[in-house]
Amino acid sequence: MLEMHLRVFAVAIAATLLLVPAYAQQSHWSSADDKTAKYIIEMERKWAEGVCVDNGVVAGLLADDFQGTSTKGARFKKADELKDEKGPRTARECGLDEAKVRFFGDSLAVVYGSEHAVGKDKSQPNIKVCQIWTDTWLKRGGTWQIIASHDNRVKCE
Repeated sequence: MLEMHLRVFAVAIAATLLLVPAYAQQSHWSSADDKTAKYIIEMERKWAEGVCVDNGVVAGLLADDFQGTSTKGARFKKADELKDEKGPRTARECGLDEAKVRFFGDSLAVVYGSEHAVGKDKSQPNIKVCQIWTDTWLKRGGTWQIIASHDNRVKCE
């Protein structure tokens, strides 16, 4: 009987210890005055505008182990984005439409956003292209960077 009580007690302690980290990682939407969220949104804006101009944002924005998924389903790395950033520009009127930041603890954030550009699709240089995306940010060594992104092309409204 004592052995059974000890097992129940051990299971209860283990469950409690597992719940403490889960509680600590509860998510929340950023507040309007959150400095970290403002920084993240500003960097997202620069990345969206970087389709039109070489603003040099990619090198510091993306983590070295970054992995993205394009609107066509292709995987791309930081090196691919750096190459694109230095390439010729055909797009214009680039901009961030929306970005909402959701924090998970002190070092992880997911940003849900949308952007647009005219001429991004080289086969249709006068067509406005819109996309929605999800970017995952991680704070490592005191620096926030994007570790993953997923882009989806959508109909412009």
